[in-house]
Amino acid sequence: MTALQPDAPCPCGSQKTYRTCCQPLHQGQPAPSPEALMRSRYCAFVLGLTDYLQQSWHHSTRPSELNLDGSPDWLALQVLSSSEQGDLGKVHFRATYRVGPGFGYLEENSDFVREQGHWFYVAGETREGELRPGRNDRCPCGSGKKYKACCLKRGA
Repeated sequence: MTALQPDAPCPCGSQKTYRTCCQPLHQGQPAPSPEALMRSRYCAFVLGLTDYLQQSWHHSTRPSELNLDGSPDWLALQVLSSSEQGDLGKVHFRATYRVGPGFGYLEENSDFVREQGHWFYVAGETREGELRPGRNDRCPCGSGKKYKACCLKRGA
């Protein structure tokens, strides 16, 4: 498990601190929306919080064990769309990660359900691929710099 200071930027990319974003959900507060739950789950993958991932996974699809050994080095999250209708929700996201000297991505259309006031992850359709940023694109590492002035320059 990776430790994170409460006042550090939240790994989910919300521009909030961990204390005001995902930490309360990791400590048991119900997520207010499917997007908030998905962001907190991404953050849990980054931090290695397997118990939280299991608890926030719907019982009908939850694996009996979850081992994060060998998980990618997650770098950034981008929410492409999010919606909810009644007790059903959908989130389309792309998460980038480091692969050797380059970058990969996991894109997923996720389904969520709300039961007794709590949102749960049900399942998702995923696809993965290699991310090939252009020189003038924002660097996938999350620095905010252009790729040519960041990881391309460093040969990362």
